[in-house]
Amino acid sequence: MFIDYAKISIKAGDGGNGAVAFRREKFVPKGGPAGGNGGNGGNVVLIADRNLNTLLDFRYKKKYEAQKGANGGSSLKDGRNGKDIIVKLPVGTLIKDAATEELICDLNEDSKEVIIARGGKGGKGNSNFATPTNQTPRYAESGKPGEEIEIILELKLIADVGLVGFPNVGKSTLISVISEAKPKIADYPFTTLEPNLGIVRYKDFSSFIVADIPGIIEGAHKGKGLGLQFLRHIERTKILLLLIDVSSENFQNDYKILLNELNQYSKVLYKKKKVFAFSKIDLLSSAELEKLSKKKITGFTGKKLFFSSATKEGLKELLDVLWEELKD
Repeated sequence: MFIDYAKISIKAGDGGNGAVAFRREKFVPKGGPAGGNGGNGGNVVLIADRNLNTLLDFRYKKKYEAQKGANGGSSLKDGRNGKDIIVKLPVGTLIKDAATEELICDLNEDSKEVIIARGGKGGKGNSNFATPTNQTPRYAESGKPGEEIEIILELKLIADVGLVGFPNVGKSTLISVISEAKPKIADYPFTTLEPNLGIVRYKDFSSFIVADIPGIIEGAHKGKGLGLQFLRHIERTKILLLLIDVSSENFQNDYKILLNELNQYSKVLYKKKKVFAFSKIDLLSSAELEKLSKKKITGFTGKKLFFSSATKEGLKELLDVLWEELKD
């Protein structure tokens, strides 16, 4: 199951209390204060791990608390520090303050880490408060509480190319043919229920990553269909590949709807470089394909591409164009 959003509570360890103690040793009639310091509380550390690709674990466990520092002891013995807790997250996870929704950190690189909550400082024992005028202090500091925060985890997959199109336009089939990704494919709308990433092996030992998201429908930016839930996953892509089924009754309207949904969701997304392609050309005759190639799409000035995942016709040219766009 793919989960790309979670809200969890974080609590760093409290610092241990300082001790009130005195030396009581044979032949030492005037033993002074000997209370040790409390240990520091453990931190909560978030770290990006490329081996993870979902926030599923955080659906079931929602509270993470680091170890408290131990209290100080007698004979000047300091309490041990609390252990840090390491929370691993997928690369591409945004960390936000749940109260303000302000971005705290973007774990956009493998092994990148952030201390999200710092442990409380241990209190000082009474041995630290002895003075010439107060040689037997009978008080010590309490440990400081660890930081506590509720955070939002929001996963945005990192890819080079984002596939954009209506349901059943052939995105899942395309990514399964040009990469090793194995998305679920069927003849009904919204076959893709979760984003898929595929690594495309290009010539000369090069490669790039393609992201397939659930199909967009009109009104996706308002929450219709599954588009709103997953549009965030193409925000990080370098270019967008807009796909339109050759069997569509209105190419121009399809193109207009796709652009509008991108624009309404994010101006940044709308301004990304775009490649436009017709899919499923195996459904057309040579004459029909030639006629289609001459049709103009208002608002699009780039080169139109045509391909079939079933016959693999046009795939080489499609990959060549994507690679050239990525290099620019």
